[in-house]
Amino acid sequence: MSRLGRRSRATKETSVDVAINLDGPSNTDISTGIPFFDHMLEQLAKHGGFGLKVHAKGDLHIDTHHTVEDVSLALGEAFREALGDKSGIRRFASGAFPLDEALVDVALDLSGRPFVAWNVQMPEVLPLGNPPFDPQLAEHAVSSFATAAAITLHVTKRSGTNAHHIIEATFKGLARCLRDAVRVETTGVPSTKGTL
Repeated sequence: MSRLGRRSRATKETSVDVAINLDGPSNTDISTGIPFFDHMLEQLAKHGGFGLKVHAKGDLHIDTHHTVEDVSLALGEAFREALGDKSGIRRFASGAFPLDEALVDVALDLSGRPFVAWNVQMPEVLPLGNPPFDPQLAEHAVSSFATAAAITLHVTKRSGTNAHHIIEATFKGLARCLRDAVRVETTGVPSTKGTL
């Protein structure tokens, strides 16, 4: 049985539709109008082993912030829905993830308690892609996702000078940790409280 989540979000700024299958296969259908962000979402699906569909239209004539934020919120809500009662999941995961000179630590707990510690200093660079993705938006994307998904998440940059590499290492690391944490390996909810 596949664990599925779907969310739609419509505001005066964006229209977003998201569907995720935590049990794969990692097929993607992603179009946000922001090529660099699409690339990061593809990394999340590929390395997370998830099936992921994201269609978004936003006010890109203003900037990319609203679209990145609303996609990330909808994705987090869909992820949380797909987890259901979290019965049998591993719950925790962590690791160090390199991409060339960049090295990023990611640790997470599918706790049901949203908390994000972001310790990632970005180099001062021009936005990436066209329309432009401001590297500072990486924090907002990851934090919005984790908050909506009710995840405790710590991300720390250990090294890195290239913004693209730092962001991609972060998304790949997040993906691998999510893949590990959602794995079903036992029965019952992994908490002494009996619920997450």
